[in-house]
Amino acid sequence: MALISHTAGAAFRKVKLLLPWRPRVKDSIEDDFELSTVCQRPEGLEKLQQLTKFTKKELQVLYRGFKNECPSGVVNEDTFKIIYSQFFPQGDSSMYAHFLFEAFDTNKNGSVSFEDFVIGLSIILRGTINDRLNWAFNLYDLNKDGCITKEEMLDIMKSIYDMMGKYTYPSMQEDAPREHVEIFFQKMDRNNDGVVTIDEFIESCQKDENIMQSMQLFDNVI
Repeated sequence: MALISHTAGAAFRKVKLLLPWRPRVKDSIEDDFELSTVCQRPEGLEKLQQLTKFTKKELQVLYRGFKNECPSGVVNEDTFKIIYSQFFPQGDSSMYAHFLFEAFDTNKNGSVSFEDFVIGLSIILRGTINDRLNWAFNLYDLNKDGCITKEEMLDIMKSIYDMMGKYTYPSMQEDAPREHVEIFFQKMDRNNDGVVTIDEFIESCQKDENIMQSMQLFDNVI
């Protein structure tokens, strides 16, 4: 089951990597929210508090770092990949970052705003178990048709192996991603129809202690 937790829990165990931005100066962030001159202005601080489970101070820290790295107020996929790749220099994280970017880009407009980022992050870090599992399911449901196929899961697994690179221990065999997908479907595809539905996904994950633990690790990361 540890192999399954690496797929269903990957987004949560690596959630610190979604926080590459850090505050650099000590000017008033509250003024930034009200007087920002960036191209894409964020929602008001109070509204974001209502939409997320972050405190005012946490939102201020997140926004300052986001604006420092993305002065336009949005991050495109290429920039997202560059930021993400800094944490996996030993491998190729571009495909996994692509899948992650797609999950954050809820408007499907090719960019992630501060609102998109912080709302998604709130679900990952502070959401209920069901909220987090639904978010993870959406990440793995690449074509957004409401179910996960073996092909979709294989794409995700290959991207994880590419990201981890050749320095993993023990070293990974070339056919390991496919073997892991087979294990995943044996555990989760309850009616053996070749796809995993959201109900099958949530039920199976809730019964797996490794997955449940992986989603509790970063509750107070910020």
